[in-house]
Amino acid sequence: MIRVTVLGTAGASPTKTRSLTSVSLFYDGNVLLFDCGEGTQMQILKYGVNYSRIRAIFLSHAHGDHVIGLAGLLRSMELNGRQDPLYIFVPQGYQGVINRLITFDNAKISYKIHVRGIQSGKVYRGKDFTITAFKLDHTISTYGYIFKIDDKRKFIEEKCRKLGLVGEMYGALQKKGSLKLGKRTVRLDDVTRIKVGKKIVYATDTRPTRSTVTAAKGADLLIHEATYADREKRLARERMHSTALEAAQIAKKAGVKELVLIHLSARYKNALQHEADAKTVFDNAIVAKDGDDIFI
Repeated sequence: MIRVTVLGTAGASPTKTRSLTSVSLFYDGNVLLFDCGEGTQMQILKYGVNYSRIRAIFLSHAHGDHVIGLAGLLRSMELNGRQDPLYIFVPQGYQGVINRLITFDNAKISYKIHVRGIQSGKVYRGKDFTITAFKLDHTISTYGYIFKIDDKRKFIEEKCRKLGLVGEMYGALQKKGSLKLGKRTVRLDDVTRIKVGKKIVYATDTRPTRSTVTAAKGADLLIHEATYADREKRLARERMHSTALEAAQIAKKAGVKELVLIHLSARYKNALQHEADAKTVFDNAIVAKDGDDIFI
C-alpha cells in the first residue's frame, strides 16, 4: 500500500487554507518527499507524516516556494537526533542554492546530507522501486518525477499444478527460462504473468508538455500543477504554468487512472472552477486540499 499525503497545495504564496507545495509518499516504511515549500515541517507534523523516515527529497526546481522549507526541516531532523543520511535531488546547476540553505547560519548538522544534481533519467533506486526524472517546461530548469514499483513475475498456481511443477523446479525454471518435464518443455512465460508495479507521477511547475504525457502513460496517479483556472490561460502561458483544463488534457492523453491538481494561485478563494474545468475532459480529477491522503 502506498500513502500519498498532499502537504501543501498553494503556488507562489500561501493562503489561510493552503500551504506551499509539498507532497509526501509513504511506501515500505520509508517516506519520499517531493518539494519542500515554506511551512512543510508544520504540515508534516499536522498530517501525521513521520519525518524521521524521510529518506530522500526530490525538488522540482529551485524557486523559493518549493525549497525554502528545507532550512527548518533539516534543522529539526538534527534536533531530533537523526543519524541516517539524507539525499536531496535538485536540477543540475542548482546544488549551490540548496547547500546555502543548509549552511547559511552555520547550524550544526551531524548527519550526512548528499545533494545531487539531476538530469533526465533514473535518479534514485529503492529496494523494489525507482525514481526517474523527466524534463518540464518552466522559467528555470525544472523536472518532474516518476515513482515506479518494479514489475514482478508471478507464478500461476493452477497452471503450475497441472504441469506438475514442485519444489526446486520453480527456482530452476526462473534461472534457466525453460525446463524439461518428461517429453514437454515448459517455458517461464507459460506458467507466469507479469504484475505491473504501481506508478505515480509528479509534475510542477510547468507548461503542458509531451514529456509529461510520456512519463505519465498508464499511471495510477498523476499529480499535476493547476496554477490557474482556464479563464486565466493567457497568464498561464506568460508565466509558464498550467491551467486545470490543460492538466486534465495531459491526464486524458496519458490514460492515467486518477488526476490530483495542486499548486493553485492564491487569487482563488475556492477551487470550484478548477475542478469544473478539469472535469470537462477528465472525470476522475480532484483539486487537492492540504492534508488529503490518496491510497494506492
